[in-house]
Amino acid sequence: MGSLRSADGQGIVHIENRFRAGIDDLWSAFTDPSRLAQWLGDFEGDLELGGSYRAHFFSSGADITGRVEACEPPRHFTVANKGAQASNEQVVDAVLTADGDDTILVLEQRGLRLDWIAAFAAGLQIHLEDLASHLAGGGRCDSDARMSELIPAYEAVPIDGR
Repeated sequence: MGSLRSADGQGIVHIENRFRAGIDDLWSAFTDPSRLAQWLGDFEGDLELGGSYRAHFFSSGADITGRVEACEPPRHFTVANKGAQASNEQVVDAVLTADGDDTILVLEQRGLRLDWIAAFAAGLQIHLEDLASHLAGGGRCDSDARMSELIPAYEAVPIDGR
């Protein structure tokens, strides 16, 4: 489970996860559109620094546009996204750290509506679970069923700074 925070009236989800994959493999899974299409969604555009893209996420059905704000292979990237129904940008920041044969990923999503923070946290966790499955050679989960499990769990998580 991730942690939830509030700053300036907006929500922040913070999740740390260990993956049984080398840092280069995990970086590729995050930045190669053909690999993203196996676990996250369909991406079109440029996933390099300064690049812009469009994406369709499998688990939520969301369509977004975004741009790459930071890209330091294979350790750090930041993207700013905006969905069709969002009134503001959301920022996703990822830091990858090699730890032996594993990689630790620290992922933070900022700029979230506080009244939807549990759903955002559950969705982000589902994405990471699908990523772990992809890295292990598996497929995506039943996101609707998983959301119904995770949303109540995240609704019970206190929001720091509120």
